[in-house]
Amino acid sequence: MSHTQYIDGYRSKLTLRETQQAIKVIKDTFQVLLAQNLHLERVTAPVLVPAASGINDDLSGVERKVSFSVKELDEAHAEVVQSLAKWKRVALGRYGYRPGEGIYTDMNAIRRDDAMDNTHSIFVDQWDWEAVITADHRTVEHLQKTVRRIVKAIADTNKLLQQKYPLLTAEICEDVTFITAQELADRYPTLSGKEREDAITRECGTVFLMGIGDKLASGEAHDSRAPDYDDWTLNGDLLLWNDVLGHALEISSMGIRVDADALARQLAAANAEDRMQYAYHQGIANGTLPLTIGGGIGQSRLCMLMLEKVHIGEVQVSVWPAEMVAECEQHGILML
Repeated sequence: MSHTQYIDGYRSKLTLRETQQAIKVIKDTFQVLLAQNLHLERVTAPVLVPAASGINDDLSGVERKVSFSVKELDEAHAEVVQSLAKWKRVALGRYGYRPGEGIYTDMNAIRRDDAMDNTHSIFVDQWDWEAVITADHRTVEHLQKTVRRIVKAIADTNKLLQQKYPLLTAEICEDVTFITAQELADRYPTLSGKEREDAITRECGTVFLMGIGDKLASGEAHDSRAPDYDDWTLNGDLLLWNDVLGHALEISSMGIRVDADALARQLAAANAEDRMQYAYHQGIANGTLPLTIGGGIGQSRLCMLMLEKVHIGEVQVSVWPAEMVAECEQHGILML
C-alpha cells in the first residue's frame, strides 16, 4: 500500500452532503470560466478507443492500459483511455476548428498502475482541453499567457466558492512563477525532483514548471513524458501550494503539442520511432493534423485543494485498500 499522510486533529470543514454540493459548485463554475478564458466549446469524448488505433495516451510509456476483448468486434481489443491528449487533436482537425478555437470535455480514465495515496487514485477525472494555434504561437510567451488564463479561472472559482462556504479559506496565488526544470535543478541541486517542486511552490504559491521530458544537465529528466504529444521544450506542470498537506499539488500537465520536427526528435530520443505507423503520427508528420496547445486539469485535485481536504478519496468515489479506508476513518478522513 502506498504511503498515506495523516494530519493530527484533522476534520473536514464540510459534511459529506455539503462536500458533494460544493464539488458541484466548483465543477459547474470552473468549466464555464475555463471555456470563456480559452474560447473553448464542450464536446463529447470517448471512454474507450480501439487498442490498435494509437490514439490512447501512453503517459510516460510504461503504464499498463485497461484492455479487453469485444465480442462484436471479433474479439478485437478496446482500451479504457488514460487521457485524451491525442484524441483531442484528431477531433479538432476532423470537426474543422480554426486557430483561436478549441474544445474541452470531461475525461474519466482508469490508470491501473497509479499509486493510491493522498493525491493519487486509479480513477482519474480531468477537464481535458485542446485549442488550435498557428505556427507563430508555438512560443513560450503563448504558453505562459494560456497558463495565466487558467490560473485566473481557478482563482475566480475559489472566490465564488468561499462566498458560498465562508468556512473555506484556501488561498490561490494568481501571480504565476515560471521556471524551467533546469533552472529549478540549478536552484536546488541537492534536492530530488519532488523536493524541488515543494521548495519552489512553498516559496511562490503558484508555479508553472516548464520543459519536462528531456534530459537535464545531470543526464536525468525531471520527470518522464510521452514523446508524441507535448513538445518537451514548450510544456509544463502547473503546481499550486497545498497548505493542508504542506506539499506542492500538481493541478495540470499541459503544453504546446509536437509539430513534425519535435515529433521526429522526441520519438528518436525515446526509441519509439515504430509509432510512425499510426495515422495520428503520420498526420503530424505530413501536416494534416492542426497545430495545437492543450492539457488536462485535475477535477478531484482542484476540489481537494479548494475544499481543504487531506485525501483525494474525500472528493471522488474510487476503490481503495480496506486498511487505508479504516486508517483514514481513524484520522477523521471520510471517503465518499
